[in-house]
Amino acid sequence: MENKPYLSVIIPAYKEGERIGRTLLDIEKYLSRRNFEYEVLVVDDGSPDDTAKIVRNYSAQVRNLRLVENKENHGKGFVVRQGLLKAEGEYRLFMDADGSTSIAHLDKFLPEFKKGFDLVIGSRDIEGAFIQIHQPKHKEMMGDMGNWAIRIVLSLWKFPDTQCGFKMMTAEAAEEIAKRMVVDRFGFDFELIILAKKMGFKIKQLPVRWLNDEASTVGGLTGPNGYIQVLIDLFKTKWRLIKGEYKIKDIRHKT
Repeated sequence: MENKPYLSVIIPAYKEGERIGRTLLDIEKYLSRRNFEYEVLVVDDGSPDDTAKIVRNYSAQVRNLRLVENKENHGKGFVVRQGLLKAEGEYRLFMDADGSTSIAHLDKFLPEFKKGFDLVIGSRDIEGAFIQIHQPKHKEMMGDMGNWAIRIVLSLWKFPDTQCGFKMMTAEAAEEIAKRMVVDRFGFDFELIILAKKMGFKIKQLPVRWLNDEASTVGGLTGPNGYIQVLIDLFKTKWRLIKGEYKIKDIRHKT
Protein backbone atom coordinates (compact mmCIF):
# COMPACT_ATOMS: atom_id res chain seq x y z
CA MET A 1 0.00 0.00 0.00
CA GLU A 2 1.57 3.28 -1.13
CA ASN A 3 -0.39 5.64 1.10
CA LYS A 4 -1.43 5.23 4.70
CA PRO A 5 -5.08 4.10 4.74
CA TYR A 6 -7.81 6.47 5.81
CA LEU A 7 -9.90 3.53 7.01
CA SER A 8 -9.05 0.10 8.39
CA VAL A 9 -11.82 -2.52 8.52
CA ILE A 10 -10.98 -5.22 11.05
CA ILE A 11 -12.78 -8.57 10.93
CA PRO A 12 -12.26 -11.05 13.76
CA ALA A 13 -12.83 -14.52 12.35
CA TYR A 14 -13.26 -17.97 13.83
CA LYS A 15 -14.60 -20.87 11.77
CA GLU A 16 -15.95 -18.43 9.16
CA GLY A 17 -14.99 -20.37 6.03
CA GLU A 18 -18.58 -20.56 4.76
CA ARG A 19 -19.49 -16.89 5.35
CA ILE A 20 -16.49 -14.62 5.17
CA GLY A 21 -16.17 -14.60 1.39
CA ARG A 22 -19.55 -12.95 0.96
CA THR A 23 -18.76 -10.37 3.62
CA LEU A 24 -15.40 -9.52 2.04
CA LEU A 25 -17.02 -8.95 -1.35
CA ASP A 26 -19.71 -6.74 0.21
CA ILE A 27 -17.01 -4.65 1.90
CA GLU A 28 -14.99 -4.32 -1.31
CA LYS A 29 -18.07 -3.35 -3.31
CA TYR A 30 -18.85 -0.60 -0.81
CA LEU A 31 -15.33 0.74 -0.24
CA SER A 32 -14.22 0.65 -3.88
CA ARG A 33 -16.74 3.41 -4.57
CA ARG A 34 -15.30 5.68 -1.89
CA ASN A 35 -12.66 8.29 -2.53
CA PHE A 36 -10.20 7.25 0.17
CA GLU A 37 -7.53 4.64 0.83
CA TYR A 38 -8.54 1.62 2.90
CA GLU A 39 -7.37 -1.73 4.12
CA VAL A 40 -9.30 -4.84 5.16
CA LEU A 41 -7.63 -6.75 7.98
CA VAL A 42 -8.90 -10.24 8.82
CA VAL A 43 -7.63 -11.67 12.10
CA ASP A 44 -8.12 -15.42 12.14
CA ASP A 45 -8.49 -16.79 15.67
CA GLY A 46 -6.93 -20.22 15.17
CA SER A 47 -9.80 -21.53 13.05
CA PRO A 48 -9.77 -25.32 12.57
CA ASP A 49 -11.49 -24.94 9.19
CA ASP A 50 -10.27 -23.29 5.96
CA THR A 51 -11.01 -19.68 7.00
CA ALA A 52 -7.44 -18.47 6.48
CA LYS A 53 -7.09 -20.23 3.13
CA ILE A 54 -10.34 -18.73 1.86
CA VAL A 55 -9.28 -15.22 2.94
CA ARG A 56 -6.00 -15.61 1.04
CA ASN A 57 -7.94 -16.73 -2.03
CA TYR A 58 -9.84 -13.42 -2.02
CA SER A 59 -6.70 -11.29 -2.10
CA ALA A 60 -7.08 -10.74 -5.86
CA GLN A 61 -10.68 -9.54 -5.47
CA VAL A 62 -10.38 -7.40 -2.33
CA ARG A 63 -7.91 -4.55 -2.55
CA ASN A 64 -5.44 -4.16 0.33
CA LEU A 65 -6.64 -7.32 2.05
CA ARG A 66 -4.39 -8.43 4.90
CA LEU A 67 -4.53 -11.61 6.97
CA VAL A 68 -3.24 -12.08 10.50
CA GLU A 69 -3.25 -15.79 11.21
CA ASN A 70 -3.12 -17.07 14.80
CA LYS A 71 -2.23 -20.72 15.23
CA GLU A 72 -4.25 -21.03 18.44
CA ASN A 73 -7.68 -19.81 19.51
CA HIS A 74 -7.56 -16.93 21.99
CA GLY A 75 -11.01 -15.33 21.86
CA LYS A 76 -12.75 -12.49 20.06
CA GLY A 77 -11.48 -9.84 22.47
CA PHE A 78 -7.89 -10.93 21.91
CA VAL A 79 -8.09 -10.76 18.10
CA VAL A 80 -10.05 -7.47 18.07
CA ARG A 81 -7.40 -5.68 20.08
CA GLN A 82 -4.73 -7.41 17.99
CA GLY A 83 -6.39 -6.01 14.87
CA LEU A 84 -6.84 -2.53 16.33
CA LEU A 85 -3.13 -2.37 17.12
CA LYS A 86 -1.93 -3.84 13.81
CA ALA A 87 -4.22 -1.63 11.70
CA GLU A 88 -2.76 1.48 10.10
CA GLY A 89 -5.87 3.51 9.30
CA GLU A 90 -6.71 6.97 10.59
CA TYR A 91 -10.07 5.45 11.50
CA ARG A 92 -10.54 1.83 12.56
CA LEU A 93 -13.75 -0.14 12.37
CA PHE A 94 -14.31 -3.67 13.56
CA MET A 95 -17.30 -5.67 12.39
CA ASP A 96 -18.48 -9.25 12.47
CA ALA A 97 -17.47 -11.72 9.78
CA ASP A 98 -21.09 -12.72 9.17
CA GLY A 99 -22.03 -9.20 8.10
CA SER A 100 -24.83 -9.03 10.68
CA THR A 101 -24.36 -5.24 10.58
CA SER A 102 -23.69 -4.03 7.05
CA ILE A 103 -20.62 -2.00 6.09
CA ALA A 104 -23.08 0.49 4.57
CA HIS A 105 -23.63 1.90 8.08
CA LEU A 106 -20.40 3.82 7.50
CA ASP A 107 -22.50 6.40 5.63
CA LYS A 108 -23.81 7.52 9.02
CA PHE A 109 -20.80 6.68 11.16
CA LEU A 110 -18.07 8.62 9.36
CA PRO A 111 -19.68 12.09 9.65
CA GLU A 112 -19.78 11.78 13.45
CA PHE A 113 -15.99 12.05 13.66
CA LYS A 114 -16.11 15.48 12.05
CA LYS A 115 -18.34 16.51 14.98
CA GLY A 116 -15.56 15.66 17.42
CA PHE A 117 -16.44 12.11 18.47
CA ASP A 118 -13.61 9.62 19.05
CA LEU A 119 -15.65 6.41 19.22
CA VAL A 120 -18.89 5.62 17.40
CA ILE A 121 -20.68 2.42 18.36
CA GLY A 122 -23.63 0.60 16.88
CA SER A 123 -26.63 -0.11 19.08
CA ARG A 124 -29.59 -2.44 18.58
CA ASP A 125 -31.48 -0.96 21.52
CA ILE A 126 -31.86 2.75 20.82
CA GLU A 127 -34.46 4.60 18.79
CA GLY A 128 -34.09 3.95 15.09
CA ALA A 129 -32.53 0.49 15.41
CA PHE A 130 -34.12 -2.42 13.57
CA ILE A 131 -33.57 -6.11 14.21
CA GLN A 132 -34.30 -7.85 10.93
CA ILE A 133 -33.83 -11.39 12.26
CA HIS A 134 -34.11 -11.97 16.00
CA GLN A 135 -32.16 -14.37 18.14
CA PRO A 136 -34.05 -17.24 19.79
CA LYS A 137 -36.17 -15.90 22.67
CA HIS A 138 -34.03 -17.46 25.40
CA LYS A 139 -30.90 -15.81 24.00
CA GLU A 140 -32.62 -12.43 23.84
CA MET A 141 -33.77 -12.75 27.46
CA MET A 142 -30.30 -13.70 28.66
CA GLY A 143 -28.82 -10.92 26.59
CA ASP A 144 -31.20 -8.37 28.11
CA MET A 145 -30.33 -9.50 31.63
CA GLY A 146 -26.64 -9.32 30.78
CA ASN A 147 -27.02 -5.78 29.43
CA TRP A 148 -28.66 -4.65 32.66
CA ALA A 149 -25.87 -6.25 34.70
CA ILE A 150 -23.27 -4.41 32.60
CA ARG A 151 -25.06 -1.07 33.02
CA ILE A 152 -25.36 -1.54 36.79
CA VAL A 153 -21.88 -2.88 37.56
CA LEU A 154 -19.97 -0.44 35.34
CA SER A 155 -22.43 2.48 35.61
CA LEU A 156 -22.90 2.49 31.84
CA TRP A 157 -26.50 3.66 32.14
CA LYS A 158 -26.52 5.46 28.80
CA PHE A 159 -25.42 2.35 26.90
CA PRO A 160 -28.27 -0.17 26.56
CA ASP A 161 -26.28 -2.27 24.07
CA THR A 162 -22.55 -2.54 24.69
CA GLN A 163 -22.19 -5.81 22.77
CA CYS A 164 -23.04 -4.89 19.19
CA GLY A 165 -20.11 -5.97 17.02
CA PHE A 166 -19.89 -2.79 14.95
CA LYS A 167 -17.65 -0.15 16.49
CA MET A 168 -15.46 2.53 14.94
CA MET A 169 -12.82 4.80 16.46
CA THR A 170 -9.94 7.11 15.71
CA ALA A 171 -6.40 5.71 15.55
CA GLU A 172 -5.57 7.50 18.81
CA ALA A 173 -8.53 6.01 20.66
CA ALA A 174 -7.90 2.56 19.19
CA GLU A 175 -4.29 2.47 20.29
CA GLU A 176 -4.76 3.99 23.75
CA ILE A 177 -7.69 1.72 24.55
CA ALA A 178 -6.53 -1.53 22.93
CA LYS A 179 -3.13 -1.54 24.65
CA ARG A 180 -4.93 -1.54 28.02
CA MET A 181 -7.57 -4.15 27.24
CA VAL A 182 -7.12 -7.60 28.75
CA VAL A 183 -10.46 -9.40 28.29
CA ASP A 184 -9.96 -12.12 25.68
CA ARG A 185 -13.54 -13.29 25.19
CA PHE A 186 -16.90 -11.66 24.50
CA GLY A 187 -16.76 -9.34 27.49
CA PHE A 188 -14.22 -7.15 25.70
CA ASP A 189 -16.92 -4.83 24.34
CA PHE A 190 -17.91 -3.39 27.71
CA GLU A 191 -14.26 -3.21 28.72
CA LEU A 192 -13.55 -1.13 25.62
CA ILE A 193 -16.43 1.26 26.31
CA ILE A 194 -15.69 1.80 29.98
CA LEU A 195 -12.01 2.46 29.23
CA ALA A 196 -12.96 4.96 26.53
CA LYS A 197 -15.33 6.67 28.95
CA LYS A 198 -12.79 6.78 31.79
CA MET A 199 -10.14 8.24 29.48
CA GLY A 200 -12.42 11.01 28.33
CA PHE A 201 -12.93 9.95 24.73
CA LYS A 202 -16.19 11.23 23.27
CA ILE A 203 -18.58 8.39 22.47
CA LYS A 204 -21.56 8.44 20.11
CA GLN A 205 -24.18 5.71 19.78
CA LEU A 206 -25.97 5.18 16.48
CA PRO A 207 -28.83 2.79 15.69
CA VAL A 208 -28.08 -0.12 13.38
CA ARG A 209 -29.99 -2.59 11.29
CA TRP A 210 -29.00 -6.03 12.56
CA LEU A 211 -29.80 -9.62 11.72
CA ASN A 212 -28.99 -12.70 13.76
CA ASP A 213 -27.00 -15.51 12.19
CA GLU A 214 -27.87 -18.97 13.51
CA ALA A 215 -24.25 -20.07 13.07
CA SER A 216 -23.07 -17.59 15.71
CA THR A 217 -20.63 -18.97 18.30
CA VAL A 218 -22.18 -16.82 21.02
CA GLY A 219 -24.54 -18.44 23.46
CA GLY A 220 -25.07 -20.95 26.20
CA LEU A 221 -24.43 -20.60 29.89
CA THR A 222 -21.04 -22.26 30.14
CA GLY A 223 -17.88 -22.47 28.08
CA PRO A 224 -15.39 -19.77 27.09
CA ASN A 225 -18.02 -17.85 25.12
CA GLY A 226 -20.92 -18.45 27.48
CA TYR A 227 -22.89 -15.97 29.54
CA ILE A 228 -21.28 -17.07 32.81
CA GLN A 229 -17.82 -16.22 31.43
CA VAL A 230 -19.10 -12.81 30.33
CA LEU A 231 -20.35 -12.14 33.87
CA ILE A 232 -17.03 -13.27 35.34
CA ASP A 233 -15.20 -10.88 33.02
CA LEU A 234 -17.63 -8.12 33.97
CA PHE A 235 -16.78 -8.34 37.67
CA LYS A 236 -13.08 -8.75 36.91
CA THR A 237 -13.22 -5.56 34.84
CA LYS A 238 -14.87 -3.73 37.73
CA TRP A 239 -12.20 -5.00 40.12
CA ARG A 240 -9.38 -3.90 37.81
CA LEU A 241 -10.92 -0.43 37.67
CA ILE A 242 -11.15 -0.27 41.46
CA LYS A 243 -7.53 -1.37 41.87
CA GLY A 244 -6.27 0.97 39.14
CA GLU A 245 -4.79 -1.86 37.09
CA TYR A 246 -5.68 -0.24 33.76
CA LYS A 247 -3.28 2.65 34.48
CA ILE A 248 -5.48 5.34 32.94
CA LYS A 249 -4.61 8.19 35.33
CA ASP A 250 -2.03 9.60 32.92
CA ILE A 251 -4.54 9.94 30.07
CA ARG A 252 -5.81 13.46 29.51
CA HIS A 253 -8.12 13.91 26.57
CA LYS A 254 -10.48 16.72 25.69
CA THR A 255 -14.05 16.01 26.67
